[in-house]
Order: sequence, then C-alpha cells, then structure tokens
Amino acid sequence: MKKHNFYAGPSILPQFTIDETIKAIKDFAGTGLSLMEISHRSKEFVAVMDEATALFKELLNIPEGYSVIFLGGGASLQFAMLPYNLMKSKAAYLNTGEWASKAIKEAKNFGEVVEVASSKEKTFNYIPKDYKVPQDVDYFHITTNNTIYGTEIRKDLEVGVPLVADMSSDIFSRPMDVSKYAVIYGGAQKNLAPAGVTFVIIRNDMLGKTGRTIPTMLNYQTHIDKESMFNTPPVVPVYAALQTLKWLKAQGGVAAIEKINIRKANLLYDEIDRNPMFKGTVAKEDRSLMNICFVMNQGFEAHEKDFLTFASERGLIGLKGHRSTGGFRASTYNALPEESVKALVNAMQEFEKIKA
Repeated sequence: MKKHNFYAGPSILPQFTIDETIKAIKDFAGTGLSLMEISHRSKEFVAVMDEATALFKELLNIPEGYSVIFLGGGASLQFAMLPYNLMKSKAAYLNTGEWASKAIKEAKNFGEVVEVASSKEKTFNYIPKDYKVPQDVDYFHITTNNTIYGTEIRKDLEVGVPLVADMSSDIFSRPMDVSKYAVIYGGAQKNLAPAGVTFVIIRNDMLGKTGRTIPTMLNYQTHIDKESMFNTPPVVPVYAALQTLKWLKAQGGVAAIEKINIRKANLLYDEIDRNPMFKGTVAKEDRSLMNICFVMNQGFEAHEKDFLTFASERGLIGLKGHRSTGGFRASTYNALPEESVKALVNAMQEFEKIKA
C-alpha cells in the first residue's frame, strides 16, 4: 500500500532526495567511500557545500551582501544565537505560537523584548494585525509559519526596522523578497532535509554591532568566514538538502512550487469547509499552506480516533494533531504530491458517507 506522509517534521522528502542520498551513503561521488565517512574537507564534499550555497542564493534570488551558512542545533539554538549576535539592547517580537514564544523567552536573556502583539488569547488561531513595531529596536522577529496551529504570514512585511524571520516550515514554498529581511533562519527537517542541519541567511552588515564578546561557535561571523566549515558540519543532511534544492529547481523553482502548494491547500480546505464532519481551526485569511489543521465538527467529536484509524488503514500517515491542540494536522510541504491530498480528501468523503 502506498503511504501518504503528512508528518509535520521530520517530514516528507522528495523521492529524488532519498534516492540520491542513499546512493551517496553507499558510494559518495565515486570515491568508494560512504558519505557518512568522508572528510568534510575533501574536495568532493567542499563542492557539495559550495553548490548548496549557490542554489540557495539562486532559488531565493538572494542579493549581494548576504551570506548563507549551514549550522547544527536546529532553529531552537537560533532563538538564542540570533539575539546574541544582533541585540544591542532591545528587540521586538510577534507572538504567533509555541515556537515564537520560545524565541521570545530566549531573547529576554540578552535585553529588553517588546511583544508587539500576540494571538495567544485565542489559542494562536490567527495572525495579529494592526500592531506597531517600535522604531528604536535592533530588529523585529516573526515566525512566518506556525506548524502547531496552522497559521502563516504569506507576505514580506514592511516594518521600518531590520526584519528577522524563522522560516523553518515554509522556506522555498513561495517567492519572497529576501532584501526585506535582515536574517532568515530555520531547521531544515520540515521542508528541505533530514533533521540535523539549520540554514541561516544573514545580511552581513547586521553583524559586529552589539559590543559584546560572543563565544566562537555562537558567532555568525565565525561560520561566514569559514564557509560553514569551522567545525564538522552535518554532512549527510547538507548533502540531502542539496538534492532537494536540485529537485526544486527541476520543478521550475519556487514560483512553480507555490502554484502547486496553493492548489493542494485549496483542495483540502475546500473539503474541510464542505464536509459537515470537519471544521477548520484558524481564521480563513491566515490559513497556512504548509500545515492544515482541522478537528471534528460539533456533534462528531467522538469520531476523532475512528477517523485516524480509518485514514491509517488507507495509508494516510501522520495526521494526528499536535498534543497541545488535538484534532488533525495535514502537513502539505513542497515534497508532498497532490495525489496524497486527493487521497485524504477521498478518505474524508468516504468517512462522511459511513458516519454522518
């Protein structure tokens, strides 16, 4: 039976990425050695790092004056590393979910944090609007896509101060104007590669302004200067990320992927809105294209476990909502084929016929 992978992260990867990485694990670049045992300073792997960096810049149209680095530690380390490198005294944050809340907590260790707005009072089911960003802050931080609650900021904001974005779960899902951002970062395990590598896109002129001494490993400049090779990088995830970037380019790039993502999301949201057994959980104008959250409608709550079993029997995997929200979550990342969304819609319609 074909499996349809809706896990939120680690999550589905292109089959091309999986196949090419398996080949390299067996024999990397014709060396007769496994990718898992090759020196990261070998010319073969340096070429991988260089190509991955170049494709990042090409696919996102990253302008001059920015660096792309690959690190370990996940986005969670960036919650602290970012203010360590950028915050002189004060920063502003938009609180749209659990990961934004964690970023705020870490930033408070480095200075004053202004929470400009929050949707916590409604269980983060919308993106706050009409807030004001103080113009005396060192940067303004947003989390563009909220995997747990299913909301997304799908436009590049104009805020008058350096804009920083955690794009762990929606990077490469839409065209964007990188020049509007000072820093973009994210864990790769949701829309790019296996867990273990973190990407950071940073405008070079943001660095060296805090006046504090930063430990070598936590200093962005260290990794820029050493081209992500100051210490041993996560070799296998970086290689897998390169394969995903190649796959993205072959699909027609980010603009082409966005069209597919919109089509997939519309298919599922239309069924959620039509089917009397289900209902969406977030404001329609803020619905994510990457993580589609829904629950059983009023009167059908007792069928939640039944539907999960029903879906699993049809190869639909990873649909259980986050433990803090319950319900269902279908993660429709770039690599998820449209046929998987259609299979989920069909299952929802079948379940309706049986139970409604």
